[in-house]
Amino acid sequence: MPNMSLLELLFALLLVCVLLMVGVVAALVWSLVRRADGQVRDVAELRSRLEAGGLTQESQASELRERLSQTQSVVEGLRSALTARQPVEDEARASLRRLESVIAGSSTRGAAGENILEETLRALPPEMLQRNIWVGGKVVELALRLPGGKLLPIDSKWVSSAALEQLAEPGLDAPRRAQLTAQVEREVERRVREVSQYIDPATTSPFVLAVIPDAAYDVCRGAIVGAHHRHVMVVGYTMALPYLLTLYQLHLQFARSVDMEKLQSALIDVERHLDTLEGVLENKLQRAVTMLQNAYGEGKQVSAKIRASAQSVQVTDHDSGEDSTEPLSLALVEPSQ
Repeated sequence: MPNMSLLELLFALLLVCVLLMVGVVAALVWSLVRRADGQVRDVAELRSRLEAGGLTQESQASELRERLSQTQSVVEGLRSALTARQPVEDEARASLRRLESVIAGSSTRGAAGENILEETLRALPPEMLQRNIWVGGKVVELALRLPGGKLLPIDSKWVSSAALEQLAEPGLDAPRRAQLTAQVEREVERRVREVSQYIDPATTSPFVLAVIPDAAYDVCRGAIVGAHHRHVMVVGYTMALPYLLTLYQLHLQFARSVDMEKLQSALIDVERHLDTLEGVLENKLQRAVTMLQNAYGEGKQVSAKIRASAQSVQVTDHDSGEDSTEPLSLALVEPSQ
């Protein structure tokens, strides 16, 4: 019995231990299950957060891609518009050059300059200007009324458009620039001679005003100084208005008497007629003198040929044995005479 009791006791103890172990294992399993559930919930929440963040980033990335696509399309549109506009601009430049060449090379090449001058002088009162006046049988498009009744002829001259366009090129070498500058100088001098014909002592001031493009004014300093000797004042388009206002004010303050103005105008008229006379003497009389000199030279050559022929005849007579001592001596003396 005691042995059976001990076995039972051991069995009971073992049973208790097993139950305790089962309880401990059950508690551990329960805690693990609860922890696993919590981790599952955490993982699910984290996954939901990640999915939400991924959706947000995806939406932002798609929006950014859409904006980039729109920007690219706009840039492509601008590029295509610029590409399509380039031929139009080239054609416009070519048309402008052709129009300038037509204006500068036709019989109405001064029309553009006259329009620019009209626009420049628009600020002046209308009573200060007079248009289309006759001076010396020629028409001057514009003149300034000076105090006292005299007129200041103003003529616009559009000069050397091609040369001025080449002078504006930055890479132009010095010899070519000097050649083009000389061409502009000659053109301005020719225009100055034309404008100097508008001086009339009875109706105009003792000098006239020639207005040229500013680009030509910048390169023709020598022609401007030479124009002063012909009583022609040369200014650029931008300087025309202040020059006329200053001249008008000076004329109001320091105008000479009528007799002195007539005297000065008469002297200028005499000087202009002297220039015309010198031109006639140089062109016609000098040509006649040259023709006389040429005729004199040709006559000398013919007389020398005749003299040589006569001398050869005399020498032939001497060789034939005739008594030709005296003629031979004469023939030898005459050339020296």
